[in-house]
Amino acid sequence: MFVTLAAGLGQTRVDPTSKTREVSAVEELLRPSVSDPNAAPEDDPYGPYVALDRGQWAALAEAVPWKVDEQTLARLRGLGDPTDAAEVAEVYLPLTQLLNLYWERTSALFGTSHDFLGLSDRRTPFVIGVAGSVAVGKSTTSRLMKELLSRGPNRPRVDLITSDGFLHPNAKLAELGLSDRKGFPESYDRRALLRFVMDVKSGKPEVTAPVYSHLVYDIVPGERIVVRDPDILIVEGLNVLQPATRRADGTTALAVSDFFDFSVYVDARTDFIRQWYVERFFRLRQTAFRNPASFFTRYAEMSEGEALATAEGLWDSINGPNLELNIRPTRGRATVILRKGENHQVKWVRVRKV
Repeated sequence: MFVTLAAGLGQTRVDPTSKTREVSAVEELLRPSVSDPNAAPEDDPYGPYVALDRGQWAALAEAVPWKVDEQTLARLRGLGDPTDAAEVAEVYLPLTQLLNLYWERTSALFGTSHDFLGLSDRRTPFVIGVAGSVAVGKSTTSRLMKELLSRGPNRPRVDLITSDGFLHPNAKLAELGLSDRKGFPESYDRRALLRFVMDVKSGKPEVTAPVYSHLVYDIVPGERIVVRDPDILIVEGLNVLQPATRRADGTTALAVSDFFDFSVYVDARTDFIRQWYVERFFRLRQTAFRNPASFFTRYAEMSEGEALATAEGLWDSINGPNLELNIRPTRGRATVILRKGENHQVKWVRVRKV
């Protein structure tokens, strides 16, 4: 997903130390080993997670004739993402099989509870949330999940929506004084996103969402994405695992994540993600930024030095603070955490067991 790339250029730097927060016990459990950041964390037999290294995780996959050819992979991968057939087989196939188990059991529980309540409603969509930083590869993860899940038993209808469409339009962000905080939680129309997910989860047969264009860096007026009666819906975004907020009267609001049946957090060391962000910026200078309609055409004509300073400045003032203050703190809320190494390959997986 490509947001907050231009936000903050020449504007006030966000100090990541300006907002303090308490590190939760769950978050402390999720910290990787200092000696080997790619090693799976040690398991606490009484903790809420089980940690598996890549080999252990890959061994869980059942042999199935699902193969993603290179042409399909090229379509699903994000810019510069090296995900290959081995990554699909060793990481995403077991993840898909776990998702199918959750979907099957969740559907059975839905039917049982509705029988008990005397309700005749049909099964509602199974909703999956995918969160993580800009440039960490969550869009590739989401598209691969959609592709593999759609090939599963009964060939379910799988839709994918990103939270980008629920960003406030640029004009609204300017009005609110949030132009330099695009991608932060407050830059989204959270009520509209919540209503969208609630409507889908409640079984509404047709739900629409706004369309965001990465080319023009804004919401496209008058365009809508239509979601019609999916079996599975994937909701991808920076902040989709954010907890509920407390209202002025002390009551707690609902959160989008309250309606997720399963969630995935794509994780990596901050210095790795920063490097991937800068590398993607340079690739975009040779591709999308050269489109005359692009919001970012000015970046294509910069010198190498200017481009590097710009990319690093954008990360350090916007995307890095957003990751540390808002995105990574939600990691412990995920059902599954995929931890990547320097080469973008998943090194270990952590699965919530309670």
